[in-house]
Amino acid sequence: MQLGYVGLGNMGAALARRLLRKDKMRVYDLRPETMARLADQGGIASQNPKALAAQSDLVMTCLPTSKEVQQVIFGSDGLASGLKKGAVIADMTTGDPNATREMAKELAKSGITLIDAPVSGGPHGADAGTIAIMVGAPADVYARVQPVFEAISPNIFHCGDVGTGHTMKLVNNVVAASVRMATFEAVTMGIKNGLTLETCARVLAKGSARSYTTEITLPKFVKGELKTNFTLGLMHKDVRLATELGVASASPMPVCNLVREIFQIAVNDQGADADVNTLIRLHERQSKVEFAPKG
Repeated sequence: MQLGYVGLGNMGAALARRLLRKDKMRVYDLRPETMARLADQGGIASQNPKALAAQSDLVMTCLPTSKEVQQVIFGSDGLASGLKKGAVIADMTTGDPNATREMAKELAKSGITLIDAPVSGGPHGADAGTIAIMVGAPADVYARVQPVFEAISPNIFHCGDVGTGHTMKLVNNVVAASVRMATFEAVTMGIKNGLTLETCARVLAKGSARSYTTEITLPKFVKGELKTNFTLGLMHKDVRLATELGVASASPMPVCNLVREIFQIAVNDQGADADVNTLIRLHERQSKVEFAPKG
């Protein structure tokens, strides 16, 4: 199976590197220097998505939002104009399930299959081969792509038909965002009342409140590390998509809607491109206490 990869940001590049450990692969990104960095590992730079698609049976995409995915597929020199009948696009973006389903219906008219396969675990998880892959696809298509995804990680989950992978990712990210916000808020209160960051990090990592935030983020704070390579704007986008899906399906999400609004405040305060962990600045400022690194 000939592979192609479009979108080589922090996450996409990490996923592509895992695939390139097994075989050569065509790659495309708007930044030529990004493609060039993968050349030594077997990445073959493509002129545009159409050219990449013409030489690929399976194309994976990892882009900021479903809007960019739509542009890459249906735009000028897009994937749809180069793919052959029977080809598959696997969208690894954290996308909108309903937008994905609509794109899949349109592509099906040309004999092209679109499935969703978002991931969770960050670039470090992709590099380590431990990342979770959530796949929304018909069973026969899932069977075709599973061996490819196994080159990335053994943690592959078939969530159902097209759109369910993106739905699962939104469930994951809105939970992660909510836990991060509650943890930052509570630890701020604890530090203002005599606890140390080190104590909070050590105890929370072993208690019933343990989470990614307590096991990974807080220990990084202790070491003076703030950055995660994930932005406030992207987290807000993910929470917004989850709450919009709740509205569309008449599923009340009062807590998650509050989380969305707090992330909007953080975006307005710090900027959409600021690291997601700068959320802590809101809590520090309101409580008049400092404990997170400044970098």
